[in-house]
Amino acid sequence: MQQLATPQALAARAPAKVNLTLRVLGRREDGFHDLASLVAFAGVGDRLGLTPDVPLALTVTGPRAEAAGPDDDNLVLKAARALAARVPGLRLGAFRLEKRLPVAAGLGGGSSDAAAALRLLARLNGLAPDHPALLDAARVTGSDVPVCLDPRARLMGGTGDHLSPPLDLPPVFAVLVNCGASVPTPPVFKGLGLAPGASLAGPAHPDPWPRVEGDALLSLIAGLPNDLEPPAMALAPDIAAAKALLAARPEALLVRMSGSGATVFALVADCRAAARLSRHVSTARPGWWVRSTVLR
Repeated sequence: MQQLATPQALAARAPAKVNLTLRVLGRREDGFHDLASLVAFAGVGDRLGLTPDVPLALTVTGPRAEAAGPDDDNLVLKAARALAARVPGLRLGAFRLEKRLPVAAGLGGGSSDAAAALRLLARLNGLAPDHPALLDAARVTGSDVPVCLDPRARLMGGTGDHLSPPLDLPPVFAVLVNCGASVPTPPVFKGLGLAPGASLAGPAHPDPWPRVEGDALLSLIAGLPNDLEPPAMALAPDIAAAKALLAARPEALLVRMSGSGATVFALVADCRAAARLSRHVSTARPGWWVRSTVLR
């Protein structure tokens, strides 16, 4: 009797999302906030596998598995179910997530995992990358999921639903540092104190984003802050300590928090500077998560 071949597992990277800038333009009447952000993706991230044509399931492994919470609440399954509701007869399977990124860290880890799940299901079912059901499923899964579907540098606006075409951003060398603080997103936005309909003054992002590099790129990013830094640091003072540790080093050209925290990053000149800085932080704070990477 001939044995049926076991379906071949598929795999995808789920890179960390880094908000190089993050302006909060205002709070809408529905309570959501309109944002403007330059987003790039790191060379570090989670890994997601899919074994096709078995019951939908998720197993989480890796050094950050316990912090990821109950598997049933994971955005990977939420994204898969959202796509299945929009594509009749969608082939599904069992996901295996290797969780490497810190959880609730301002790196869009869960959103990137969900986007990777959508990409794997699209590959399995022969759906085009621009299939409307993919973007629709991404939107209902989470506000950061759409930008993670095609993880390339972009301007992100609105509640995450307005995306520019991919940007010709040169490679940006960086060191990512997470101090382990837990900073839930809603209290950070609440800390801005914006009433519905109120706006927050600040510099505007250039649109389209210009093709600049070196000092010009650094200057442009430096002039566009992360408006969530002050309320996040008020909730978790260790974020300020991580920023100060990075800023005290000569390698650090610009130091900032990503997203709503608690991960901070330092932009540096090259890979050698990134290696030196990451070694210094790891030695000074052995309990912190530290990675040198390239943002694109």
